[in-house]
Amino acid sequence: MPISDLIPAALKPKPKRAAPKPQQTSYTSNEVPIPPDFLSVPLPASAPTVTLQKLDWSKTVLPENGPLYAVVLDNVLTPAECAQLLRMAEASATDRGPDPDKDEPWRPAMVNMGPGWEILEPEYRNSDRIIWDQQEVVDRLWGRSHCDGPYGEEAEDGTVFRTHYTVHLYLNDSVAEAGKDSGADLVGGATSFLSGDEKRKVDVDPKAGRVLIFQHSRLYHSGDDVVKGTKYTMRTDILYELIKTKIEDEADGDEAAAA
Repeated sequence: MPISDLIPAALKPKPKRAAPKPQQTSYTSNEVPIPPDFLSVPLPASAPTVTLQKLDWSKTVLPENGPLYAVVLDNVLTPAECAQLLRMAEASATDRGPDPDKDEPWRPAMVNMGPGWEILEPEYRNSDRIIWDQQEVVDRLWGRSHCDGPYGEEAEDGTVFRTHYTVHLYLNDSVAEAGKDSGADLVGGATSFLSGDEKRKVDVDPKAGRVLIFQHSRLYHSGDDVVKGTKYTMRTDILYELIKTKIEDEADGDEAAAA
């Protein structure tokens, strides 16, 4: 009997997988008309009030997160607005997928390796996405929810933008949040904040119109597997560009002269 047959399956080394090859990528979008009243008018009086809950880590299983920032805002968008945003995003997609017989706007999400280069790594990011760079929608969304620390992204001209926070806007309900009798079919898909050993976690479950804002640095997090249904979420980063004032420029000049 070969020795390998005596080794439990769990202990056998996994076959080596070829490293994913970087691919040069670029993204364009179709022009999609944005209705003048989309996210630009106050919520109707009958709509639930927007609520804000900052995660108090001391009351969770992750007290070591202490002062780290994460906040949940509910009812930022109505379910109808979530559905409309999803339709517009799908209409913006120029790449309709590999099968010409299927009108599929969603493409496998890749992992950024630097300006213009990405890799397909499903063990790290196993989802589909649409990239829609639409500043007008972002501005209107920001009118409903506000927040003001980094990761860098260097543009082709050498400008470095810093991002400190991730923003998730959930576009559909999960059974865990809405209940079994709600008609929701999404099971799983929570955003989880984890302990270093991954034995403890705090979940934020998807809910249509919910916004989760949290800092990148030192908050270990992941997206739980979707067990059933489809999870729709809009994810973006808050980017910062350092803009020096005239006073700061003059101070830098004085320091250089003194040196």
